[in-house]
Amino acid sequence: MSWMNVVEFSFYLVETFALPFAILVYVFERRKERISDQEELYQRLSDEYTNFLKLVLDNADLQLLRKRASLPALTEEQKERRLALFGILVSIFERAYILVYEDHMDKQTKRLWSSWEDYIREWCQRLDFRKALPDLLEGEDPDFRKHIERIARSAPAVQEKPEGVQGVQGVRGVQE
Repeated sequence: MSWMNVVEFSFYLVETFALPFAILVYVFERRKERISDQEELYQRLSDEYTNFLKLVLDNADLQLLRKRASLPALTEEQKERRLALFGILVSIFERAYILVYEDHMDKQTKRLWSSWEDYIREWCQRLDFRKALPDLLEGEDPDFRKHIERIARSAPAVQEKPEGVQGVQGVRGVQE
């Protein structure tokens, strides 16, 4: 076997096995990188939502974490702060929609989007949030606007209790 035959055989060997293997490794690594990027994006959006919740806690007098509370009579300053917080929230939701939502989602993307959909539904159940939505959605992405308006229309309104009525003990012993 001559030296040329060895080189030619090596070339065919690389072409037959190594090149397809390298392509498979490249495709696998790109897929892994894409999933990692999606999870990093989701984590950054989750951090933004967590920061929003910290703002809500800092403004506890607005009672934005109560799901089944009566709407308190707010001062003009409190109404302004509530509207600003709702604006921040809609901005976070829009960012999540633009960066995560797709019409035809794969399993991973659907998993990441479903928590955002839950957050949106939860907030759309609040009467005060739904009332503020038309003003908050001015100038927002048209597809996002349609999406959140559809959710707001279909979200059941949380029953409000009259002032002074105590909650009822639930199954877990937590007041609602």
